[in-house]
Amino acid sequence: MRLFSIIMTVFIMIFAVHAGDKAKINEAAPEFELTDSKGNTHALSDFEGKWVVLEWVNFDCPFVRKHYDSGNMQTLQKTYKGKEVVWLSICSSADGKQGFFDGEQLTERLEEENLASTAYLIDKEGKVGKMYGAKTTPHMFIINPEGNLIYAGGIDDKRSTDVDDIKDAKNYVAMVLDAAMAGKKIPVQSTKAYGCSVKYK
Repeated sequence: MRLFSIIMTVFIMIFAVHAGDKAKINEAAPEFELTDSKGNTHALSDFEGKWVVLEWVNFDCPFVRKHYDSGNMQTLQKTYKGKEVVWLSICSSADGKQGFFDGEQLTERLEEENLASTAYLIDKEGKVGKMYGAKTTPHMFIINPEGNLIYAGGIDDKRSTDVDDIKDAKNYVAMVLDAAMAGKKIPVQSTKAYGCSVKYK
C-alpha cells in the first residue's frame, strides 16, 4: 500500500506540472520560444509589459484564406501594431503537412500574403500549439501587459469561408483589444474557434 501511495503521489505531481503548462484564461500565459521566418528567436518574455496577439495560421486553409484574401487579417495586424501591440503569427503545421513552408518558399509566401504581423513563428513540432490548445486556423489568443491570457477563441462570429460575411461579423479580437486597452470591461473572453484543424505532427 505504501508503494502504491508513493506511485500515486508522483503521478499527481507529474500531472500537476504538465497541467500548469497549459494556457488558461485569466492566468499567466505559458512561456515559449520559437524561431521566426528570418531565423531570429522570439520568446514570449521578450514582450513583457506589452499587449500580445497570437494568431494560429495555415495559408492553405480556406478559413484563413477568407481573412487574408479580403485583407481583413492584415488590416487587423497593421491597426494594432500601430497601437504598439505585438502580433505573432504562429504556424504549427508539421513538416510535409498542409500549411508548412520553409526557406525561400516561405519567404515568397509571406511576401505574397502581405503579412503585416510582428513575426511569423515556426512551431513544426507543435509544442506551443498544444500548450495553448490551438485547435484551428485561425485560432486567436490575447495576452495583456501583465502576461495573463485574457481571450482565446475565434476571430469573429461568422463561421464560414465567405469573404462577404466579414463586413457583418462581430470581430472578437478587435472587441477585446479595444475594450481592454481602454480599461473597460472585456466583453467576451472565450469563444469557440472555427477553421481547419491544426496540422500537427
